[in-house]
Amino acid sequence: MLRELKTFLAVVRWGTFAAAGSRIGLTQSAVSAQMQRLEEALGAPLFTRTGRSATLNEAGEEAVEMARQIVGLFDELAVRVTSRELRGTVRMGAIQTAQVGMLPAALGILRDRHPLVSVRLVHGSSLFLIGQVDSGELDAALMIAPPFMLPRELLWQPLVREPFVLAVPGDVPGEDWRQLLAAHPFIRYDRASFGGRGVEHFLRRHDQQVEAMLDIEDVDAMVAMVAAGLGVSLVPITRRNCLPPGVRAVSLGKDIFHRELGLVMPREPRRRELLNVLRECLEVAAQPHAAESEALARPPRPVSQ
Repeated sequence: MLRELKTFLAVVRWGTFAAAGSRIGLTQSAVSAQMQRLEEALGAPLFTRTGRSATLNEAGEEAVEMARQIVGLFDELAVRVTSRELRGTVRMGAIQTAQVGMLPAALGILRDRHPLVSVRLVHGSSLFLIGQVDSGELDAALMIAPPFMLPRELLWQPLVREPFVLAVPGDVPGEDWRQLLAAHPFIRYDRASFGGRGVEHFLRRHDQQVEAMLDIEDVDAMVAMVAAGLGVSLVPITRRNCLPPGVRAVSLGKDIFHRELGLVMPREPRRRELLNVLRECLEVAAQPHAAESEALARPPRPVSQ
């Protein structure tokens, strides 16, 4: 009956069914039909009809103020509902490099836009996080793109591609990644991980036979081993300062390859509104992250003499 009440108030304001209809985009007969439905719902006539004209009767005069209150309360409710601040907790998983890479910037954006939304963060490998999302333990996970099809119930949202470089000790000269890889012990990205499978595919594609002296899943630990002078390693550029002093990045040039980071979530999530704003914040944070990563992975420009 809210539509009929609004039309009723329009009639009161503009004086006739025809005038009210022209103001609110209805024909005179449509206004008349709505007023008849309103009277039937209330169980009493609101107008005195004489010929083709209708004027408010005593019951109609009494109904005006209450109709205004009802419509006003509904309008106030609509404003409150649409302007309410989003609140709630997202149970999110993230691989270690994402937690220290693009995630802090994304969560800063989330805090500024939606201060009442909180995140409960869980650490784990990409394979573990897929299982947690699939079982409903997590609402979403920021992870490496899987090398296989996800279950039909899950959705993959790509966010950023992180380039790989050859991390070498700072005192090791040379810019040819093949020569450096052949001349130094290799610290391998664990082949059981999604990122490690990408490294293995790269090595096979370029016919690089390596004997790893160490297999590690944690990228920061791999870089720490390079810094300790234990060898060289193919690692993704995950953030601006991911390579500490004592480690430099050798570009792979035209042979560059990437790993893709993204968000895995249920195709029909229970917290759809919260996940949508989280995804939007991750997309915003991913843009400068991607640009910085690509810039750091480019070959150094030759110095003019």
